[in-house]
Amino acid sequence: MGSGKNSSTAARKARIEEMRREERARERRNRVLTIAASVVVVAGLVVGGVVLVDSQRDSGKDAATPSGDAKGAGDAGHFTTGKDGVKTWSGKLSRTHVTTKVSYPMHPPVGGNHNPVWLNCNGDVYTKQVADENAVHALEHGAVWVTYTNKADKADVGALAAKVKKTPYSLMSPYENQDAPLILSAWGHQVAVKSAKDPEVDKFFAAYVQGQQTPEPGASCTGGVMK
Repeated sequence: MGSGKNSSTAARKARIEEMRREERARERRNRVLTIAASVVVVAGLVVGGVVLVDSQRDSGKDAATPSGDAKGAGDAGHFTTGKDGVKTWSGKLSRTHVTTKVSYPMHPPVGGNHNPVWLNCNGDVYTKQVADENAVHALEHGAVWVTYTNKADKADVGALAAKVKKTPYSLMSPYENQDAPLILSAWGHQVAVKSAKDPEVDKFFAAYVQGQQTPEPGASCTGGVMK
């Protein structure tokens, strides 16, 4: 059993390292593409591209276009709780990009419409509450989000922060509007844990950091917002 577990852990670490290398290469490519795209956009504006953009925005038919209508998070459904205490969202979680606040049916949110820019989740620990809309985008990239209230034990907060800092595709922040002092969230999944030593902490990280639930596996956890 021990050797099998060690082998699985080593394989997982190797997979995460490979994803980090791919991410760095992708970022280099993206910088080149961004420069090229900027030139194209400027040229398009000169010849009247603004008119085309405005017409598409007015039509409201492009789901990828940032929308101001955030009353519906696109999260019809409800949580079901498994024997291990992990709650799974039963309905469809929308993935439309919006530029305004979103009213989520769960706190912290585990998916739904979100900001076009993700929250950095490369082992980032935030000391102030972050925007739900950016954090949800990080979940879409396969991150696990650790949140805590002021009722959480300081030792547990410190231990979880240390775990997050050494785990790519994870992040942590305070979150007062939640039902338990310590909660772990991933896209479509959530669990409350009793402490940093709760066995469910390691299980949740193992299952959901870049897990099967990830809508965009391998997508970047850097280059987004850092607050």
